[in-house]
Amino acid sequence: MNKIIKIRNEEEADYQRVEEITRKSFWNLYIPGCNEHYLVHVMRAHEDFLSELDLVIEVDNQIIGNIMYTKAKLIDESGAEKDILTFGPICILPEYQREGYGKILLEYSFEQAVALGYDVIVIFGNPNNYVSRGFKSCKKYNICLENDIYPSAMMVKELKPAVLDGRKWVYRQSPVFEIDEQEAERFDAVLERLEKKYQPSQEEFFIHSHSMIQ
Repeated sequence: MNKIIKIRNEEEADYQRVEEITRKSFWNLYIPGCNEHYLVHVMRAHEDFLSELDLVIEVDNQIIGNIMYTKAKLIDESGAEKDILTFGPICILPEYQREGYGKILLEYSFEQAVALGYDVIVIFGNPNNYVSRGFKSCKKYNICLENDIYPSAMMVKELKPAVLDGRKWVYRQSPVFEIDEQEAERFDAVLERLEKKYQPSQEEFFIHSHSMIQ
């Protein structure tokens, strides 16, 4: 039987469901437990949050995943700024993963981003998940963090071909990602108890997140 797939903007009535999905998707993935659901909770009220790119994907009228975008900046050596995007969290419920829903959601969000006038996305993530969607190493676009740091996990996608001209840029993400860990713990403490434990994906995340390209 064909499933009915729909992508739409998140509505206020979806907030709790989206936070639950985010928690289930990220629990024990990168660290024992997770704080991505708290990030989702506080992100919506931040000035860098883009409600137009706050999307949920439904299968047979049930939300199974979401993606959220925020504004970010590139700054060149003359101090000129370029407005760009980053996304995250993006998640699909574990029981729906590896069925193409994440790809559908990403590609739709790219189209919407272009329609809003954006042409570059910078993210941090596992390259295995994103190179097939057109993301490349930040080093190839001469985009770094302060002090000439090129993280292996930092990737770039041009939404319009050759929009980046090779000049050096420093990436600045929104301060919304600098969450208060204690507040995140308090937020999680009143939710359904889930067991925090180690799993190998946490070591993979540690390796990716602490690796730099020379």
